Amino acid sequence: MKTVNLTCIGCPLGCQLEVMMEGEKILMVTGNTCQRGEAYARKEVTDPTRIMTSSVRVYGSVAGERMVPVKTASDIPKGKTMEVAASLRGVSVPCPVNIGDVVIRNVAGTGVDMIATKNVL
Repeated sequence: MKTVNLTCIGCPLGCQLEVMMEGEKILMVTGNTCQRGEAYARKEVTDPTRIMTSSVRVYGSVAGERMVPVKTASDIPKGKTMEVAASLRGVSVPCPVNIGDVVIRNVAGTGVDMIATKNVL
């Protein structure tokens, strides 16, 4: 039997979770004060994912801005985070950039787009 300890990020409480596992099977989740905690723990030990944020260069900004913040449009497999980060190196986009504009489609083969999170003129 294996025990995995996690800090829940499902809500602001930050409960200390304990997941009891036998092989890949989850036997019990304890320490959560809400249902989101149990759902988070089960997903985190079986299929961890992350929303990634970063920034990319922009050119042609009339305001002189040089970067635009970006994020994945949805969560990606945790194991792909370094590959996604590498995909952003050397990327630059022309202004104007609007919130929600796709900066990279299907980033690192994840099926998820990298989108702008700020308007840059």
